[in-house]
Amino acid sequence: MRRALKKAGSLSQAEIFLSPLRGVVGHMLAEVTSEVTQSEPALNHAGGAGLKERVASALTRIEAQAARRIARGTGLLATTGSIAPFVGLFGTVWGIMNSFISIAESNTTNLAVVAPGIAEALLATAIGLTAAIPAVVIYNLFARRIAGYRLILGDAGERIERLVSRDLDRRAMTQAATSEALQSLQAAE
Repeated sequence: MRRALKKAGSLSQAEIFLSPLRGVVGHMLAEVTSEVTQSEPALNHAGGAGLKERVASALTRIEAQAARRIARGTGLLATTGSIAPFVGLFGTVWGIMNSFISIAESNTTNLAVVAPGIAEALLATAIGLTAAIPAVVIYNLFARRIAGYRLILGDAGERIERLVSRDLDRRAMTQAATSEALQSLQAAE
């Protein structure tokens, strides 16, 4: 995809190279092509600044929607990773409280009285960490991949914007050359 956009010298070439693609970049190209087509009648009078602005806006929206779609579910991982240790801590406090209650009821600090409550406390801590650690690791992995994906989309969007800009520059050069040729013909008469 990157190579195809890099090879393309114009928006129409990019469409030919990337027409089989159905992903986000294909959607970007289709949206930009539609905007160029709709703006075509006004380009001679209005210039290309408005088109460039509309293209940039459309590409930004598509990038944001794709990023939002791919990031679904990561909030649950982040929440699990941040809350699970606190749930484990709550279980630890509960287990230690039960140990103190057992000590108070039996009036002894015998290990047999204290051990079950401490074991519950340690189990709660272990369960909290068992849930939190993988959730944080997986969340970080997804976050890095999402950031990379967004970078790829941003690069594709910028390349498409450059193609539109080049097409507009070529159009302006063609109009200037045509105008110059007409002036030369009129001066020669």
